[in-house]
Amino acid sequence: MSRVNQSGLLYLGIFLALGLALGGYFIGQTMYNAKVALNTAEAKGLAERRVKADRANWTLAFRIAGDSSEDIPELYQKSERNQKTIIDLLKENGFDDGEIKAGVIDYAYSEFRDADQKLVDEKHQLTGSIDVETDKVELVSTVRSSINKLIAQGIDIENQAPRYFFTGLNEIKPDMLREATQNARIAATEFAENAGASVGRIRSARQGGFIVRDAGEEYGDTKKIDKDVRIVTTITFYLTD
Repeated sequence: MSRVNQSGLLYLGIFLALGLALGGYFIGQTMYNAKVALNTAEAKGLAERRVKADRANWTLAFRIAGDSSEDIPELYQKSERNQKTIIDLLKENGFDDGEIKAGVIDYAYSEFRDADQKLVDEKHQLTGSIDVETDKVELVSTVRSSINKLIAQGIDIENQAPRYFFTGLNEIKPDMLREATQNARIAATEFAENAGASVGRIRSARQGGFIVRDAGEEYGDTKKIDKDVRIVTTITFYLTD
């Protein structure tokens, strides 16, 4: 046999050996992956908490208007008196200086003309705001009714709806994640018992985001003091015979 033929047979043998080895590896890996898939169970775990908001932001707007530019000095004085009246009432009801922030009093001018562009009316308006940021969440809802009494004193005030926030999420995260994991294991155990198997170690886990909503609501998280916190985890467990 010539050297050329011998070399060809040698290379052919090497390629055949490599092909068989690679084929055996992929078949074995496929069988292994299939075995892993058959011996696992995926389950979702839910954890929920009802909590109370621990922070509130509340804005009060007030305004006063006049019909002449000559009224502007008096309007400013009256606006400052109204601002002080509102702040005094807030303090009397339990809020302190650090929780109350008085905004700038803004001036706006409007004029009205007829078809001949003759001035027929004008308005000079001053608008101010007071922001309350506090952890006295329950107090906000109580004081709102007292603020409305200022309307009877002739103060044009807009008692805006407070916004309530829950800032303690980091404090409850560990317990909620533990509870969600336990609930996922309970669900996986029920599945495993029906299959005649037992739940083993965790193979993989996917954590959803923490969701905070106003209690009983599907959307929104600032209108109510009571909040619902929710987390869902997806966990794959190994199953054993």
